[in-house]
Amino acid sequence: MTAQGTNMSFWEHLDVLRASLVRIVAVTVLCGIAAFLFKEEVFTVVLAPKDEGFVTYRILERLAGYAAGTGTPAFSVRLINTGLAEQFVIHMKVSVYIGVLLASPYILYLLFRFISPALYANERKYASRIVGWGYVMFLSGVSVCYFLIFPLTFRFLGTYQVSDKVENMISLQSYIGTLGGMTMMLGIVFEIPVVCWLLARLGILSAGFMQRYRRHAVVVILVIAAIITPTSDIFTLLLVALPMWLLYEASILVVKRIHVKIGGK
Repeated sequence: MTAQGTNMSFWEHLDVLRASLVRIVAVTVLCGIAAFLFKEEVFTVVLAPKDEGFVTYRILERLAGYAAGTGTPAFSVRLINTGLAEQFVIHMKVSVYIGVLLASPYILYLLFRFISPALYANERKYASRIVGWGYVMFLSGVSVCYFLIFPLTFRFLGTYQVSDKVENMISLQSYIGTLGGMTMMLGIVFEIPVVCWLLARLGILSAGFMQRYRRHAVVVILVIAAIITPTSDIFTLLLVALPMWLLYEASILVVKRIHVKIGGK
């Protein structure tokens, strides 16, 4: 097999890269502007986990009703703004994040199209799998954080009180910063199976190794979870560590399957 690259000069490759980067910036800016203009719709989604009517809370209420015959207690958390220009700055930041997220499929397509001609056919096949599954797993991590981890964290910490005399009023900056940080980190953490698959294909990682050092991995997972969580409470730490541990166990199965396929050839 041979690589599919063309006999282009360095400057011609640079022109192609420049054109791709211009398209990436243009599409990202357009998506960011669209997100900025649809402020109400965007922040309805972003701020949804703070309301007791959020889908996760409704499901938990039904489960609590089935299990104990009573629903979960109602809660209410106020968001406040503490800076003169803070709401506008947050509006801009969220628009940029949403713009990048919306443009990400096109960004990956352009980058892969630029790199793929230099790859051999089998390399291109594996690269497309890594990019595709990596993107799916990142979106899965974002979804798990938005629909499960962040809502439970917000409800627990936002309603926790040391005394009835102290009212919780969470700043908008704290809310957006926590949501953005946890979402990004969980998206990255969900790449664990993809990374393990790649290392297994390269012959660097084995299922036996992962099983032998499972206890060490749990310690590392707890340390990473402590870094990811913006708070120091044990509830949030365990809530983040649990899916990471499940991903580690799933990665062992993925690596085993790779070894079986390689051994069967």
